[in-house]
Amino acid sequence: MASSSESTYFSQQEINDLEITYEQGGLSKFAAQIVKKLNEIENAELNIAVTGNSGAGKSTFINAMRGLRGCDEGAAKIGVNETTMERTPYKHPDFPNVCFWDLPGVGTTKFPMKDYVSKMEFTTYDFFIIISHNRFTENDVKVAKEIQNLGKKFYFVRSQIDNDLRSLELQGNVFNREAVLEEMMQKISCGLTEVGISTPIIFLISCLPPEKINLDTLKQALIDNLNGIKRDVLLMSLASTTVKIVEQKRAQLKKRIWMLATASAAVGLMPVPGLSFGVNLDILVCAILDFRKSLGLDDASLQRLANEAKKPVEDLKAEVRNPLMGEINPELVTKMLTRSGFVPLSVVQEILKCIPFIGSMVGASSSFAITSKLLTDVLDELVEIAQRVVTVAFPTDPSHPQQRLRY
Repeated sequence: MASSSESTYFSQQEINDLEITYEQGGLSKFAAQIVKKLNEIENAELNIAVTGNSGAGKSTFINAMRGLRGCDEGAAKIGVNETTMERTPYKHPDFPNVCFWDLPGVGTTKFPMKDYVSKMEFTTYDFFIIISHNRFTENDVKVAKEIQNLGKKFYFVRSQIDNDLRSLELQGNVFNREAVLEEMMQKISCGLTEVGISTPIIFLISCLPPEKINLDTLKQALIDNLNGIKRDVLLMSLASTTVKIVEQKRAQLKKRIWMLATASAAVGLMPVPGLSFGVNLDILVCAILDFRKSLGLDDASLQRLANEAKKPVEDLKAEVRNPLMGEINPELVTKMLTRSGFVPLSVVQEILKCIPFIGSMVGASSSFAITSKLLTDVLDELVEIAQRVVTVAFPTDPSHPQQRLRY
């Protein structure tokens, strides 16, 4: 039996409990627990606090992380004055369980430091972004120390780096961009270390096109520093703007397939014409729709990607002409299942590698094997479509390395 380190979604205790459930209650009881975990994944919340003084670029950052422009519906209001007078939630347009909280700047008469932590409800956030468009202040450091005391993760984000570089250019300076940014990084790091922030995590970014300096690097760090379901939630919410993100999503979604196949093979079975077993078609329909949304292939996501790439959305939609991009219903899934036919043993074995426990027992059923193969094929096909969309949106490089610098 595998350990929890091999499972994205289950703790070691949950793995042990699932094994006991299977031994005592059989597949139906086991599948009921899997459905419970799938619901937990669907309903998991991620709350991200963004704090900093007025003009620091909080709203621009929150919009960029959600794939929105300032003019889009639901975008955070952008202004040179403090537009945030109380903590304000901004939910992701496609994944509403992901919420960015815009917190007002600390240290004013309205928000003194002594009341800030309680009023802003620091204990409710998963991690914090502390933003400044200039130097980080004493109040920023105080906020960081309060977060540190809570045992939560925080990141210092120096925003509007494009303005700094443009200023040097306008002054006629000849400079090496990498060297300039490295020097800025060192100064910020030394300054924060001197005031008691050990090993600060710092990013120098720009959220505005055309370059969006280091924004993808920051996104990757946020993903890497989350575990389990929280990591999954953030990853799926990010726009599929690079081949790397698409591949990460494929890997994560693939880890769900054995759970979906188990649930479909054991819960609310319906007979399928032409097959000798029943499946839950509704689970499979929902799974395919979820794959499509997670890969950014729904109409709203394609429009946002077209806005970022400054391309007509029709150019992107030309790459998604595929039956999987049309209506997904039980009839279509039934046709795909009957076409699946024989599943080679090697394919089943590959699927079972993703199962962290008693995989051979669950995988023994024909229903599990064929539905697993179906979902794997569907996911791979949708990933190929998403990759084509990325290459059309950003043709200069399929990996879209607009953020080549890592600091």
